[in-house]
Amino acid sequence: MGETSAGASWAGGAVTSGARCVLAGNPGPMTLDGTNTWILQEPGSDHVVVVDPGPDDVGHLRAVVDGVEAAGARVVLTLLTHRHPDHAAGAARFAAMTNAPVRALDPAVRLADEGLVEGDVVDVDGLVLRVVTTPGHTSDSVCFVLVKDAALLTGDTVLGRGTTVIAQPDGRLDDYLESLEGLQRLASSGAVLTVLPGHGPPVPDAQATIGHYLRHRHERLEQVRVALATGARTARQVVEQVYSDVDRSLWPVAEQSVRAQLDYLAEREGPVPI
Repeated sequence: MGETSAGASWAGGAVTSGARCVLAGNPGPMTLDGTNTWILQEPGSDHVVVVDPGPDDVGHLRAVVDGVEAAGARVVLTLLTHRHPDHAAGAARFAAMTNAPVRALDPAVRLADEGLVEGDVVDVDGLVLRVVTTPGHTSDSVCFVLVKDAALLTGDTVLGRGTTVIAQPDGRLDDYLESLEGLQRLASSGAVLTVLPGHGPPVPDAQATIGHYLRHRHERLEQVRVALATGARTARQVVEQVYSDVDRSLWPVAEQSVRAQLDYLAEREGPVPI
């Protein structure tokens, strides 16, 4: 779920030795080219892990299943990065189509005996995924490190283009900044080189991109401080000043991020005049 959508188009396909993307047919200002459904498979294995089956679109879900089966494989596990419908609404139908469990942090969208927690390791025929909890965009957001490929599946925590929204009140900016800092440490260590996002194209330089996200958030906070100091008295007035570079159709969404920023400032710097 992004705030901006400019940039070259993306159509999905193979990205690493273990990951390929099937793009859902739900493009838009918030979803960029559509939701990325990631098909993960260890070379030589006939077992597949799917991350984010996407919206409840029978055509898309059938295309994922048919593509897997045409390659002589089957889906044995589905993972969700978070609960938003453009990532998770198709999970129940997909589970019925594949007879595969769905694991998620949020019990409301889980269809399995096990959920997900920080540090969990998923190993399917040598395809190893490590779970990293990354609240902020939503409280239940998680990322997955595809260990052998040094790739990070980020859902909406980091996008292929633009920046993500803090889905206030469930999302929190303090959590998001902490999550980005944790991902930056992973990238700095060399454990993560590439970002495989929930929307938009893969990002080849994870460390630079996550660093940009952190700088961008702190720059926005400073811009919000300036807007308040120069007379903004509603969240919309802050949006008009701070997010003037964002398409106006996305201003209602940007207002969610502003409210998260205002909460952050109020908790750390005292009451804000809104």
